[in-house]
Amino acid sequence: MNIAATRKEGIIMVAGRLQEKKGHYYIVLSYKDESGKHKTKWISTGLIIKGNKKKAESMLLEERKNFEIPVEVPDEVEEEKITFAQYMKNWLAMIKPNVELTTYGGYSLIINNVIYPYFEDKGILLTNLQPKQIQEFYTYCMTEKGVSANTVIHYHANIRKALKYAVDTDLIPTNPADKVQRPRVHKYIGKFYDIAEVNELFEVVKGSKIELAVKLAAFYGLRRGEIAGLKWDAIDFVNRTITIRHTVTMASVGGKYITVVKDRTKNKSSNRSLPLVQEFYDILMNLKEEQKENRKLCKKSYNTEFLEYVFVDAMGNRVNPNLFTDHLRIIIKKNNLRKIRFHDLRHTCASLLLANGVSMKEIQDWLGHSDFSTTANIYGHLDVDAKRRSTEAMLATGINLVASA
Repeated sequence: MNIAATRKEGIIMVAGRLQEKKGHYYIVLSYKDESGKHKTKWISTGLIIKGNKKKAESMLLEERKNFEIPVEVPDEVEEEKITFAQYMKNWLAMIKPNVELTTYGGYSLIINNVIYPYFEDKGILLTNLQPKQIQEFYTYCMTEKGVSANTVIHYHANIRKALKYAVDTDLIPTNPADKVQRPRVHKYIGKFYDIAEVNELFEVVKGSKIELAVKLAAFYGLRRGEIAGLKWDAIDFVNRTITIRHTVTMASVGGKYITVVKDRTKNKSSNRSLPLVQEFYDILMNLKEEQKENRKLCKKSYNTEFLEYVFVDAMGNRVNPNLFTDHLRIIIKKNNLRKIRFHDLRHTCASLLLANGVSMKEIQDWLGHSDFSTTANIYGHLDVDAKRRSTEAMLATGINLVASA
């Protein structure tokens, strides 16, 4: 049955027909929108075909009579109605193809778990968002949720960046986040072990699955991702060097942790070569032979996908970077050692170098910091020798600190 658009009792009825699909009747309405574009709408009757034709035709007539052509709302009107919470989600989807997966994971965690839930309850339109409302959000996070000032600063960076895009695309005239008072940064001072504690740690990790990882972090100051991403072709046994150029990290995306593999380091300076000392030469040579033996023993069960990696388990599976963190926590607790994070082994490396007269610039190169100021900001308070030398230099000038009688 196909009924064209007709006029009945002053009512314009759209064209319509019955369509048989999967043993049921469907109503298909045809109409033109305000721009003259042809549109169709399918409506299920819920009726099986057998014995229901007249009833379906009656439903078709009723649907045609009552159907109202949807009014298309212009994009600019829709944009005016978007809430700030929904805008943040839209912005997150927009930037996804243009940022690193790890960066997107960080944005996603903050927006989906913190910013969106808070502002969704408020129902504030993007165009009505005020600096005061953002400030109230920061206060709520710190006073009600116990979030640190440094974490709130991360929230602020996300909000400000998203609203900058809204300004750039003429959705709002100015960025309200620019008028918000950010919390004061609390400088983080990393924990570190002294030499006695390092040697004690080396003793208790001996023979464990993270022994090599712990030693690489404490001796070379390698990041967790640099250790997990270490490949055999980065170990030059002839010239005795280790080259850091590949990373394996974890990122939280959509509530799930995924592995992120990169054939590059965190920054250009992080791509560095370090001398392979005899102790590590021996450990790595033994590990290489052990992996060959495991492959022979496991035969077809051995995972050959990660043969190029240094850190694999007995079955050839690449080690998850989280294993280093989790296992170190267990070992420290079990042996009653002072609590530190895996990343603090990197701080330990820097502190030991400083204590033994290595310059801040040399430490920058050793750790792979892109900027000298990064090294100085993190470890400047540890450079006691530099301050002592400055003190001696001042005294050598002949300055008279004793008040005359």
